[in-house]
Amino acid sequence: MVRLVSANPVSDDFRASVAGSIDAFLDAQVPILADIHPATAPLLERARLFTRGGKRLRPAFCAWAYAAVAGSLDLPEAVATAAASLDVLHVSALMHDDVMDASDFRRGVPAAHRQFEADHRDADWRGDPEQFGRAGAILLGDLLLVWSEEMFRRSGLEPAQLDRGRPHLEAVRTEVTAGQYLDVLAQARDPYTISRTDAGREQLADLVRTVVTWKSASYTIRRPLLLGAALAGADAAQLGALTSFGQPLGRAFQYRDDVLGIYGDESLTGKDSGEDLRVGKLTLLAAEAFGRAGEAEASELAGLFGNPDLDADGVARAREIIDASGARAAVEEEIRREFDLALAALAAADLFEPAREGLVALATAAVTRKF
Repeated sequence: MVRLVSANPVSDDFRASVAGSIDAFLDAQVPILADIHPATAPLLERARLFTRGGKRLRPAFCAWAYAAVAGSLDLPEAVATAAASLDVLHVSALMHDDVMDASDFRRGVPAAHRQFEADHRDADWRGDPEQFGRAGAILLGDLLLVWSEEMFRRSGLEPAQLDRGRPHLEAVRTEVTAGQYLDVLAQARDPYTISRTDAGREQLADLVRTVVTWKSASYTIRRPLLLGAALAGADAAQLGALTSFGQPLGRAFQYRDDVLGIYGDESLTGKDSGEDLRVGKLTLLAAEAFGRAGEAEASELAGLFGNPDLDADGVARAREIIDASGARAAVEEEIRREFDLALAALAAADLFEPAREGLVALATAAVTRKF
């Protein structure tokens, strides 16, 4: 059993609990994969690599919501394991994201598809190394998705708890997949062309906010909160209040992530801060920049945005245009607005006070983070 600490909502003890639960589950998969074939070993090795570390926010929101309804900061081992399964689900999505985004790095190391690609090149196998790499990463993501559900089911929760929690896990898998498709759809739009009219600018921003709501906000914060609360037996009012808290907070979290994607310190984020510009990632920050910049600056930004060969000078120039347009300031204001909405909803909720304090601290950390 791990005890939650309001002043340190993602404490070392909590992190160790999440890591221990995931490691124990993966340990149990060793003989299963070995019995299938020794050549499956890289799947497990990379599952371990990418499930280590991370911010552990999804398990934390789940755990703190459980405490807020249960009325205790002592987290039962079964609940901690169920919460940890959310990070396995998260890494599943990251494996697929990196393939779709053609990302080279994840958490400071080569992305999974790049590692599988290197396996192919090093062994001088037949066929296309890049195709092999993509296939390996997709299958790893699929396997982690299967394992996340199995980890939840085998967590040790009571049957009634499993029944209360399962609808939220089913919903979040559907929501994040649909949200991911909307993101792919959004990335296919040309932000420069669309942003030349008022209606186009509004349409573009609305599409981005919809993607953020379902791909990120619900998946990262709202559903983990509802899962934890449901495991503790929350009533309808508590679930409603946590939704009102989690959804705007989740959007604020993603908008902060988007800012860090262009302005973040690479030594902290573990990701090239120019990558979002090189792949032309359509975020609220990008949509606001194209919509607010003058014609000449927007045209120049369009030439930089999505250029895979963009160098450091090009990244710096893109940042200058975004800043000068007022886009960064506008996104920072939207982060503050969503954060204030979230805290107001939390303050009005009928929850265990020490856990409410932990949720405030966790929310603050999620929105003010540097990585």
